[in-house]
Amino acid sequence: MRMMKTTVVALGLLMSTLAQAHPKLLSSNPAEAAEGAAPSTIELHFSENLVTQFSGAKLVMTEMPGMAHSPMPMKAKVSGGSDPKTMVITPLTPLSAGSYKVDWRAVSSDTHPITGNVTFKVK
Repeated sequence: MRMMKTTVVALGLLMSTLAQAHPKLLSSNPAEAAEGAAPSTIELHFSENLVTQFSGAKLVMTEMPGMAHSPMPMKAKVSGGSDPKTMVITPLTPLSAGSYKVDWRAVSSDTHPITGNVTFKVK
């Protein structure tokens, strides 16, 4: 009976740990608020393996030097990386000077979507 109670407690702890395993953004390349050359890809690195069919991102140009405009969506391909915890955003045309934002949605095995964004500037 004691062994059964121990097993039930261990299973309960395991299930609660799995249920709380939401993906967290650990880092990005370019990094948040970075300024530099136009990246050919943008990589988002998460704490959990992603379910790629439910995860995604949108790349938006938010500001262009000398021009006021509304946020402008940029065409980009979003895919998983060689590491299942990585999302790769590949702009379909080179990024020009300006400010950009990546709005992302990450889903891991717990199926709970987590959203966020990363901003950077191209000089």
